[in-house]
Amino acid sequence: MTGHPGALPLAAFLAGALALAGAAPAAEVPYEGFKKCASCHKSQSQSWRKTGHAKALDLLKPGVRSEAKRRAKLDPAKDYASDKDCLGCHVTGLGKEGGYDPADPDLYRVGVSCESCHGPGGRYQLVHREAAERFEKKQATTPRQGLADAGQDFAFAERCNACHMNYRGSPWKGAQAPYNPFAPTLDAKYRFDFDKAVRDAKAMHEHFKLDGVFTGAPVAPFHEQFQATARPIGKDAR
Repeated sequence: MTGHPGALPLAAFLAGALALAGAAPAAEVPYEGFKKCASCHKSQSQSWRKTGHAKALDLLKPGVRSEAKRRAKLDPAKDYASDKDCLGCHVTGLGKEGGYDPADPDLYRVGVSCESCHGPGGRYQLVHREAAERFEKKQATTPRQGLADAGQDFAFAERCNACHMNYRGSPWKGAQAPYNPFAPTLDAKYRFDFDKAVRDAKAMHEHFKLDGVFTGAPVAPFHEQFQATARPIGKDAR
């Protein structure tokens, strides 16, 4: 055998690397806005509208939570609603395809809404709709894996941490500027516990009994617990 013994593996590696380099980047999944989600999940949407997450953009307006802003060394008279260092944690999909655009504010991207936690819905919303129609017509269920494959996030603690744990000195490894000025060192009430927060209907939304359209993995770690005590409301709670 002639040549370097590593020549073939190296050639294969280089060929693969070149193929990857020449491949077109995956298209960014667009945001759709909570109106699309609410068209089926009406009760969840109505519950969410009463939460602080739904009204998150209001916190950036002048004169709102003035004392808290002073303590955080912010100007309570300033309008932070167009400040991109703040906006990302108060709207949905800032800087992403189909997400909130300060130059063209969209009612359905305002606030921390469905896609902030569950991921951009440009693909998985179609899976939801088709599965619901199949269930209504034939009582046929759909593997939940199809939602994950379409981009729905079932382990979204990191999405929450990106805002609530993103402060200077945070134990969260993903912390980076621009930092959240409302840190636990400022006030203990800003200490974030995902397991506690996700169970707070006033912060998130109430959880309702699902019809069982989807089956199998993946499921959120608290799914079974929530469903065991969820209030039944009928077909709008898929």
